[in-house]
Amino acid sequence: MTGTQQSPASRIVTPVITTQETQRAIPFLGQSYRVRVSGEDTAGTFAVLDTEALRGHGSPMHVHRNDCEIFLVLEGTLRVVVDGQEHEAGAGSAAVLPAGRPHGFVVTSAAARYLTMHHGPAFERFAAAASGEGDGIPAPSRLTEIAAAHGIDIIGPPPAP
Repeated sequence: MTGTQQSPASRIVTPVITTQETQRAIPFLGQSYRVRVSGEDTAGTFAVLDTEALRGHGSPMHVHRNDCEIFLVLEGTLRVVVDGQEHEAGAGSAAVLPAGRPHGFVVTSAAARYLTMHHGPAFERFAAAASGEGDGIPAPSRLTEIAAAHGIDIIGPPPAP
C-alpha cells in the first residue's frame, strides 16, 4: 500500500466505545462468543470477538474466501492447523490466518480464552446466523450452508484435541 491509498479503516468515522452492557454474546458451537467490537461499529472493516472455551472446543477446517482471521491467545493453549501444518499457540501467541488458507483450531488445555479479529464482519454474521438456528449446534450440513452464505467454506472436521 502506498501513502496515497486510503486504508479500509478510513471508513470508520464515528468513535465507538463498547462495554459489557452494550456488547452482545453469541452462543456458537457450544460456547459463548462475546462481540467486543462489531462490524457495525467499524463500518464493516473488522470485528473482535472474545471467547472462553473448554478443551475440545474448536472449529471445523474451513476457508474464509475474503477475510483474514487473527487469533490472540490470552489464556490456555490452542492447536491451530493451517495449510496442513499444526502449531501450538499458548498464552501470548498470535496466529495470522490469511483469506483463502485452509485452517481450523481446537482448545487443547483444560480451558482457554482468546480474542479473534476478523477483517470484515462475515464471521460475526455467520456465528449470529448459526446461533439463530435454535438450541444447540446446527447439523453439520446446515452449518456448512450457513457458512457458505457468509463467505466461509467448511472443508473438513475439526482438529482433535
